[in-house]
Amino acid sequence: MESLICITLPMQFTTMSLDRVNYMIELEFGQAFLLALGALAFGLILLVKGGDWTIDSSVYLAERAGMSHLAIGFTVIAFGTSLPELIVSVNANLTGSAGIALGNVLGSNIANIMFVGAAAALVAPLVATSKGLNRQIYVMLAATFLLTVLILYGEITRLVGFVMIGLLLAYIYYEYHLAKRGEITIEEIEDPQYSSAAKAFGVLIVGLSAVALGAEFMVDGAQLIASMIGIPEAVIALTIIAIGTSLPELSTCMAAMAKKHGDIVLGNLIGSNVFNILMIIGAAAIARPIMAGDFSSQIADFDVWITLGVSLVFAGLVLFSNKIGKKIGVVFLGGYAIYVIGLYSFYLIGR
Repeated sequence: MESLICITLPMQFTTMSLDRVNYMIELEFGQAFLLALGALAFGLILLVKGGDWTIDSSVYLAERAGMSHLAIGFTVIAFGTSLPELIVSVNANLTGSAGIALGNVLGSNIANIMFVGAAAALVAPLVATSKGLNRQIYVMLAATFLLTVLILYGEITRLVGFVMIGLLLAYIYYEYHLAKRGEITIEEIEDPQYSSAAKAFGVLIVGLSAVALGAEFMVDGAQLIASMIGIPEAVIALTIIAIGTSLPELSTCMAAMAKKHGDIVLGNLIGSNVFNILMIIGAAAIARPIMAGDFSSQIADFDVWITLGVSLVFAGLVLFSNKIGKKIGVVFLGGYAIYVIGLYSFYLIGR
């Protein structure tokens, strides 16, 4: 009897210990997941606010340096609104996460059309009245086809990166001269107010630091969440990061729609997608060449085709109907929700 008790007690103690160990593992997993989610959210806040500070201070300093509003719109504003995506993608690629870099660009381009554009269309129909939009649409499609070919080929070298940056600069130069001749319209620039150039410069430094730090938090948080829940980093980049880095475009488009500037909204969406591909992927490839083994096959097999398909539908609506109304906006938002839910369901159910 005593021997039986001696045997039973250690077994109960072992069972209790295992339960406690499992509880502690689950608790630590939950805490780590919340920390990773917190890092992602904190990084997003830093990116958005840092981007705003950077743009405002840069505009102020550019004006004091004698730059025209037209030149500022094609340089400071254009680069500034894509700064969050740029820093996130370059930082991710340098740390060996090319899936985040590519997923961020593909996801941002999808979100710009199906989320930002759709949200703007719900406020008021997006009507294309400028002839210049047709040319910009063709440039966007050409850039999207180029990225599709590069991803399918499986390699984006530094040389290709330099070519992409060169194409972007040529595009900016051409658009700038068209705007200078009055052939296209750009959004009016609000004058940011600072008490001195020194204060504006200080805000610029803080803004750039916030963007850099925010990108670090977002990439680290995305990598940790992806490893914990067992889905590719690209899925996090295609959804959470893409939506987060598209927030500057959302705020800009909503402000323009409040003034009934549908042409400007369409121009911003098209220009942002061109910048995302040529500047961000180009800069990421220059920093570190992107090879086929650096990103998941899902990007080449599925996501790049979704991006191309969405771009073609958007281009068709602008070119042939010259309008994106509220009904299309609802369809786009519904399609985007299905796309995001489908991405996570596929990997979570398949685990």
